Amino acid sequence: MDPDAGGSTAAPPPSASTAGAAAAAAAEAEAEEEGGGKQLLVVLVGPPGSGKSTFAEAVLGGSAAGRPWARVCQDTIGNGKAGTKIQCLKAVADALKEGKSVLLDRCNLEREQRADFVKLGNHVHVDVHAVVLDLPAKVCISRSVSRTGHEGNLQGGRAAMVVNRMLKNKETPSLTEGFSRIMFCKDDNDIRKAVDMYNALGPSDSLDSGVFGQNSKGPVQVGIMKFLKKSGSPAEKSSGPKVTPNKSIPQMQNRISKQENLEVGGTCTVESEKELSNSKKIEEQSRESVLSDTSSRTLAFPSISTADFQFDLDRASGIIVDAVADILQKYDNIRLVLVDLSQKSRILSLVKDKAAKKNINSSSFFTFVGDITQLQSKGGLRCNVIANAANWRLKPGGGGVNAAIYNAAGKDLQRATKECADTLRPGSSVAVPLPSTSPLHQREGVTHIIHVLGPNMNPMRPDCLKNDYTKGSKILHEAYTSLFENFVAIVQSCMGKQNTKPALEKPATAVTSPNDSKTKREYNHDSERTKKHKLVQPNTSSNLAREGDSKRSGVTTTKTWGSWAQALYELAMHPENYKNSDSILEISDDFVVLNDLYPKAKSHVLVISRRDGLDSLADVKNEHLPLLRRMHSAGVKWAQKFLEEDSSLVFRLGYHSVPSMRQLHLHIISQDFNSASLKNKKHWNSFTTTFFLDSVDVIEEIDQRGSATISSDDRVLAMELRCHRCRSAHPNIPKLKSHIASCKSSFPSHLLQKDRLLSSSTMHMDCT
Repeated sequence: MDPDAGGSTAAPPPSASTAGAAAAAAAEAEAEEEGGGKQLLVVLVGPPGSGKSTFAEAVLGGSAAGRPWARVCQDTIGNGKAGTKIQCLKAVADALKEGKSVLLDRCNLEREQRADFVKLGNHVHVDVHAVVLDLPAKVCISRSVSRTGHEGNLQGGRAAMVVNRMLKNKETPSLTEGFSRIMFCKDDNDIRKAVDMYNALGPSDSLDSGVFGQNSKGPVQVGIMKFLKKSGSPAEKSSGPKVTPNKSIPQMQNRISKQENLEVGGTCTVESEKELSNSKKIEEQSRESVLSDTSSRTLAFPSISTADFQFDLDRASGIIVDAVADILQKYDNIRLVLVDLSQKSRILSLVKDKAAKKNINSSSFFTFVGDITQLQSKGGLRCNVIANAANWRLKPGGGGVNAAIYNAAGKDLQRATKECADTLRPGSSVAVPLPSTSPLHQREGVTHIIHVLGPNMNPMRPDCLKNDYTKGSKILHEAYTSLFENFVAIVQSCMGKQNTKPALEKPATAVTSPNDSKTKREYNHDSERTKKHKLVQPNTSSNLAREGDSKRSGVTTTKTWGSWAQALYELAMHPENYKNSDSILEISDDFVVLNDLYPKAKSHVLVISRRDGLDSLADVKNEHLPLLRRMHSAGVKWAQKFLEEDSSLVFRLGYHSVPSMRQLHLHIISQDFNSASLKNKKHWNSFTTTFFLDSVDVIEEIDQRGSATISSDDRVLAMELRCHRCRSAHPNIPKLKSHIASCKSSFPSHLLQKDRLLSSSTMHMDCT
């Protein structure tokens, strides 16, 4: 039995997905030849008795604007009798093939029942709308029970049970399913407007995208469509409180199963009204919670480099889809939305088509037509993070998305951006927490903006690549990858905070991490720390367990770690889960040696302690000295191996004063700093200032004093860029790197003592 066929039986021919794919292929071939305006597939959603057939007939009979319509009704599709979903799919495809817009008249209450039709519509590039007839359950039941001569023969006492069963499994449609527009009709006025709106649509007309009518507060008129179809039912002449069931209402279900003699015009008891009211309140609270959770995991982003920078649209669409597929393979709890202003946007059409061919989940990635600065207020799409197609100066100048976002966010965005970065290079991004005083934050709920810069193919703009699409495609892919990984870092950081403190509240810490100092002001750095070990999916439960871990280990610390910072801890505690990874070099009872996947130099590895409770140097005491010495020896051993391969290298072993990742780890890093992953001041200064503590000094100090001296002053990370050898100053990372490559100055004298630096000459002397 087809659960969406109103209780009627259905023969089991080929699967719906197979039929849907075949129908889509047939319709697509014809749709590509069609000219004129865009066709519509209007999916009617509602239980029996909600008025779907009446709505469809009103649109069919009243359309005078020249748009051809077809009605596909499951109750009559089998030669006048109830048919199957597969028959409906074929009928929809045939109607679209003929150039008609389609009204799909079946219940469609569950997401699964709608999915194949939405997929079919999107595949052949028609706009897919949902019209939700969201009427009180008692109205639908009363109508279903009282009607006679129904097309699908669903009437009488059995109808009440069917309606109640279907409402129990109802899932409210959302844009994530692939709809471009969703309209909720809750009373006669809403329905009249909807019918008039579709009647007035000409062949080339279109409707705005978004969600409409979901928050309507007006009382429901029980007479669903008295302006279309008169009924003598007393229930239709009465009115009652608005009740919108979304999940099961067990009290009502029990009542109907016990009293199958529900009469025409019967009313619910006062107790029933109270129960329904309470159910509605719980449902609304639950919906708000789900919406809030979804919005915090949603990124809306424009197409990068395809407007002013004139990047080829076909190439760009492929890169977008590839980058989306890559990030969704690693993280399945995020939602990505590509936004463009125009209904006729070619980039949206290309991306939608390629995403469908790649079978990307439409609930995790979809396209949206609207203003990226008004997604919630005008389009009904909630998202906390939006991306900006920025310029390299990170200034409000220019036009398009960049100007719109800066104008909408106000001066707050300029100030917040300046705190995070001064410039941006092509292929990179920077995440900026948007102050709560920003108009964009207050009006749209946007908490973060990620500036991203792609390649330029416009000869009228700086740094034009002159049609070098090999290089341009690489840079554009890097830009999207950086954007998505910055977004993941934001989501994981917010999830970590929600596990310990209310949202947006900064955790209290005895030792202040540089990443916490300005509310994670430089997410691009944190993103790389998260990326460091793609083989490790962060476990949010370990953040919750932090307090218990501290008590069990006898170590006292008040540092709160976000879920994104748990990767090293998870690997150290369970290295057996990752032993097949190429990144792991060595596993012992005391430590794990791991290649840094985003090294800041030619050779950069980590020696990670496996001792539970040692999150950072702040936790290390005299009793841990043997472990530190073994970690140091392992670091020396691996430095020696690298020197055997390249004798020109020089190594330094040390710890960050306040690390961004949980679990004590020692860096073994070559001093050439020749790496594309070294991108900003924070990266550079974390390895070349007093923030980096030499391993030999740490061991000596703990041996003498019982603990290491830790400075929580993160201002050193914002210091000017200076060469680590000659101490000359440089304005930016590229110029600094260029200087380092040719600098022949000796290292500072203090680094030449106590084996703080390891080279082929010092290792040879030690061996001698």
